[in-house]
Amino acid sequence: GLFPKKMALMFVEIPNLNSIYITVKLFANLRKYGVPKSVIEIPEGSTIKSVLKKVKIPNEEKKLIFMVNGLPRYDRNLVIKDKDILAIFPPIGGG
Repeated sequence: GLFPKKMALMFVEIPNLNSIYITVKLFANLRKYGVPKSVIEIPEGSTIKSVLKKVKIPNEEKKLIFMVNGLPRYDRNLVIKDKDILAIFPPIGGG
């Protein structure tokens, strides 16, 4: 073909670089990581997990509660879509 095989493989691995915009809302003590509500730009195909990294919430924050567009979500690998609203809550203690 036109490209050497190694170069062709490089092109295959390039991720989709289209950007989307989502709203991230941080609640309670998570606000120490950023403003309570912000619109951020992320690559299309990003997951909740990658959004956590982007807004600099450390991995130590294990038991977070997520809502996407008002619906509870439990999978950090869920793909976020353009204009989604991701709300992130700390675990709620009780007793």
